Order: sequence, then structure tokens, then C-alpha cells
Amino acid sequence: MKNDSHVTWEDAVLWLRDQPEQAGLVRDCFYDDPLRESAERYCQSSEWRAVRQILAQVKTGTALDLGAGRGISSYALARDGWKVTALEPDGSVIVGAGAIRMLSEEAKLNITVFENPGERLPSLDKSFDLVYARQVLHHASDLSALCKEVYRVLKPQGLFVATREHVISKKEDLQKFLDTHPLHQLYGGEHAYLLTEYIDAIVHAGIEMKHILNPLQSNINLFPDTRETFKARLAATVKWPWPQLIPNALLTLMGRLIRTPGRLYSFIGRKPA
Repeated sequence: MKNDSHVTWEDAVLWLRDQPEQAGLVRDCFYDDPLRESAERYCQSSEWRAVRQILAQVKTGTALDLGAGRGISSYALARDGWKVTALEPDGSVIVGAGAIRMLSEEAKLNITVFENPGERLPSLDKSFDLVYARQVLHHASDLSALCKEVYRVLKPQGLFVATREHVISKKEDLQKFLDTHPLHQLYGGEHAYLLTEYIDAIVHAGIEMKHILNPLQSNINLFPDTRETFKARLAATVKWPWPQLIPNALLTLMGRLIRTPGRLYSFIGRKPA
């Protein structure tokens, strides 16, 4: 919950950029400039390559980038041939809708921008083949309302992809997560939900859950790490000389056992026909 001592998200990101020891984090979060170079790097990242594999199951069409931030996902979707609408309530030219508009113009990409909160989407019933939400659901003030809005704007058989959502195992873990977040103490905008809360909100909205990806199950959640580099570290720890022989199934099993507050999950669902 924000209070008078908190700064804006833009100011928090600008502060982070000014900390030399956080340069790696700034780059990994795609907060660095020039924005177009940052967005292009996201396009080429192991995270987006993994997302692209998921999106390949539907025909390219209309996409809503929900909580689009400074537009890196909107850029990647548009570059891949989607007709993109970006929804970002923050108007900032550094981290919000203003940045998306400038990026769209510079890259000559047709991205429509709305400055609405996710819980109150524009009147776009059954408009999108895809709703993509990167690190968005855990910011929702009303998770159930947000998921119902996603259902409303999806076309029948439309795909919902929500990536890199912070998960906690019990309510008491929330403060532990917030205390370790590098920007929450500045802008007060972070949150995390129980895994069951995400699932219930998505399913009760009417969206059929197709896949739930745990922290080690996909490069989406592992980024900037990858499954390959994780296997290499694991093999080194146990002095196993053949990391390439470690099965993905083992990482998936290990991912289910992780209980770190704020660990990342991703969700893939589809609106019924």
C-alpha cells in the first residue's frame, strides 16, 4: 500500500539506475536506455524465445499487452506480427505509456496505447486473440476483477499468458518478500499471492487453465538465468561432469519444491469456445 513517503515508479527506477552496483539488475529488468535497444534485447532474450514457443500454438492476430510498462513486450509482440494494444495506466515517458508511444514511433510499429488500470479495461469485448501480461497479476488491487476483465476482452478460444508472477506459500511470507525487493521500499507497489489465489482467480473468471510453469520449469521464470546454466551449476555442485544429461524433468520436480517467498510462476489459459 502506498503512503506519503513513497515516490513514483518512475522515480524509483531512476534511483535504481543511479546505483552503480545495480547496473546488472537494471539491464536484466530492461530499465536501461536507449529504450529501443533495451526492447530489442528483450526480443532476443531466452525469456521471449520461450514465450514465443507458447504463442506459436495460436494464429498471430490481435494482442493486448496488459500492464505494458515501458513497452518491451508490446515491441516484441509487434515485431512478431501481432496487432498490439498496450494498456499502461502510468503515463511516464520513462517507464509508462509515454515511453511506449515514443518507442512505437521510433520503431515505426503500430501500437495502440490506453492509459487504463487493468481492473477497468476499455470497452473491447471479445477483441483479442491474446492477452499477454508480464509481471502484472501480482500488482492487481483486485485479482479476481482483473481476471474477469481478461476473460471479457478475450475472443472465444483466445489465449491468456501471465508470466513471472510472484508466489508466496503463506500470508506471513509476503512481508519477507517485500523486505527483500529492491524497489518496494521506495514506491510501495509490489505484492505477491498464494499459488491457489492466482489459479482460483483465473479459473473462476471462466478461463481454462492449460499450464502452470513453476520457477525451474521454463526459461521464462528463470531469466536472466536459463535451464542450461542452472544445470551447469547443479552439476558443478555435485561434481557431475555431464550437465547436459540432467533431465528437464528433474528441474521441474525441483521447482515444485521451492518455497522462497516471491518465487516466479507463469500461467497459460484459454477462453472456451
